[in-house]
Amino acid sequence: MGDLTNPKAIKLKGVLFLITGVLASALLLMESPTLRTAVLLVIAIWSFCRFYYFAFYVIEHYVDPGFRFAGLGAFLRYWWGRGRKG
Repeated sequence: MGDLTNPKAIKLKGVLFLITGVLASALLLMESPTLRTAVLLVIAIWSFCRFYYFAFYVIEHYVDPGFRFAGLGAFLRYWWGRGRKG
């Protein structure tokens, strides 16, 4: 399967990710409507966003500028291979 290049399809994919995240968050908060659940959900979302930023931007720009990742699977293969070599 090739890369997604259609701008409308890319935007639709982004909107679908947003809708999925909002629905999942709403369902979690409906299941357990407490401040603790809301705070933990915000922390989890923030942490995953920072990991994604680290996995792509930080690694590509500061650790190994010559390597371009195709996705989280490529990042994990890179990370696993680097750890075994070093």
